[in-house]
Amino acid sequence: MSEVSFTFVGSGDPLGSGGRLQTCFHVAAPSSRFLIDCGATTMTGLKREGIDRNAIEAIFVTHLHGDHIGGIPYFILDAQLIARRTTPLVIAGPPGLEKRLRDAMDVMFPGLSDVDQRFEIRIVELEPIRPTAIGPVSVTPFEVVHACGDPPYALRLETDGKTLAYSGDTEWTESLIDVARDADLFVCESYFYEKEIPNHLDYRTLLAHREELRCDRLVITHMSDDMLSRLPEIELEYAEDGKRIAL
Repeated sequence: MSEVSFTFVGSGDPLGSGGRLQTCFHVAAPSSRFLIDCGATTMTGLKREGIDRNAIEAIFVTHLHGDHIGGIPYFILDAQLIARRTTPLVIAGPPGLEKRLRDAMDVMFPGLSDVDQRFEIRIVELEPIRPTAIGPVSVTPFEVVHACGDPPYALRLETDGKTLAYSGDTEWTESLIDVARDADLFVCESYFYEKEIPNHLDYRTLLAHREELRCDRLVITHMSDDMLSRLPEIELEYAEDGKRIAL
């Protein structure tokens, strides 16, 4: 079985804690190249890692906060003006994605959403618990708990015989058990160490549920300064910008 490579292009929170870039993961599989989330700093991360932007066929979005979709207008602008993209791009995520994306594009660059691009942009709004084929990738969203104006998702993606799962932003919910089940890699947010707040998951709560998450490998991400200061004492594997995992 051929290797699937998972790169943390950005592993940070919305406020740049620890100098980390906002959420963006790049997956390179034999049959596909795609991003999971595309925070506002994504273009910096992609260029830092030397990733071919034109080879990216799809962007999968968990929810519609700026640190998870804010890089898409820049990605599209770069594709039009710099990378000279000609191949189609699929952007898939929760209901409300198309409107929120158009609004974001026009706030950042007025008129951008109406520009006739050299390449096709296809927006797919995903339904929860319904597998959807995006090229060679099957994506199944699960609703989680994170107030963002439209339904927030955790995502389970299958490609080339591997299953990748990501919590998105959420407080603890039983949905995560289904998302992580038998995944080769489960990436999960851990915003604070032990402080419990609405809409986010803390490390202590995650650790208490670890045995329920029957995944092969668990890596935590989206960490605040509080969480980053405790990394020397934690037992779970954690993300860093530029970290690559071979599956």
